[in-house]
Amino acid sequence: MSTPVILSACRTPIGSFGGALRDLSAADLGAIVIREAIARAGINAADIGDVIMGCVLQAGAGMNVARQAALMAGVPVEVPAETVNRVCGSGLTAVVHAVEAVKAGYVDLVLAGGTESMSNAPYILKGARWGYRMGHGEAADSMLAEGLTCAINGCHMGNTAEEIVNRFNVSREDQDRFSAESQRRAEHAINAGVFAKEIVPVEIPQRKGA
Repeated sequence: MSTPVILSACRTPIGSFGGALRDLSAADLGAIVIREAIARAGINAADIGDVIMGCVLQAGAGMNVARQAALMAGVPVEVPAETVNRVCGSGLTAVVHAVEAVKAGYVDLVLAGGTESMSNAPYILKGARWGYRMGHGEAADSMLAEGLTCAINGCHMGNTAEEIVNRFNVSREDQDRFSAESQRRAEHAINAGVFAKEIVPVEIPQRKGA
């Protein structure tokens, strides 16, 4: 059984909702990272056996986001790709699937990760295909419906925090203390350049160039 190793790892900056990255699709962002990961690993894209990427908000994103991103990044058309949706765990699940594929001997080299663009999640008119005969129509927010709300019980993702708090008796003071320490560590890491090497610069198209 083969022992998987990581050849390279990188990511784009984390954007804000409706911010500077909003004109870039999930496939666009994924392609940027794929291209850089291949370059950092020093491999030939044609040697990749499979591309596996997680993506939750796929409505309006086009068929097989992983495939789109791979082709946009210059991965040969002969290399297959699949998109994984396990909600918040999609990207990590893609990496796990890559590990399993290498261990099983299916492939020698897999490109795996995740990509997402909440800013590009569309509103959906569920009754528009057959027409609205009478009454009000509704534009459903696919970001909420497909990424932040449980389809089984209608629970919003944020409410699960309250469930955890009640189940494990986590006080507000404990939460505030944890949050403050997390923020302090993040600020220290940013100022120390800890994340600098893993971040791939993203050029934002402007009217007069990038």
